[in-house]
Amino acid sequence: MLIVRRAQPPARGFYTLPGGGVELGETLERAVVREVREETGLDIEPLALAGYRQVIARDAGGRIERHFVILPFAARWIAGEAALNEELSEAHWLEPAELGGLKTTEGLAEIVTAAQEKMATLP
Repeated sequence: MLIVRRAQPPARGFYTLPGGGVELGETLERAVVREVREETGLDIEPLALAGYRQVIARDAGGRIERHFVILPFAARWIAGEAALNEELSEAHWLEPAELGGLKTTEGLAEIVTAAQEKMATLP
């Protein structure tokens, strides 16, 4: 799997999956293809939704600043070599078992497991 390290807030320094926001009128699948290409230069094929996560960011006073709904996909690499944009500081191809010991975004291991399970059922 491809894991990246975020270079900017809100997850600066954490290892996670590449991705980003959905543009107006864009499908989730098109968004993940575009975001992965913009962040890493790689072409992928989204295969299945692997789950979801929510992150609610609060300010120093405890007020909600942002609410992220994260919809990660299991995907297949098609082409390209990793070339990072300014949002990322590292990219690595790892086996899922190699996540242990890395500073990852919350729930990443569970999402990776769900993606593996989805991939195992695909032709």
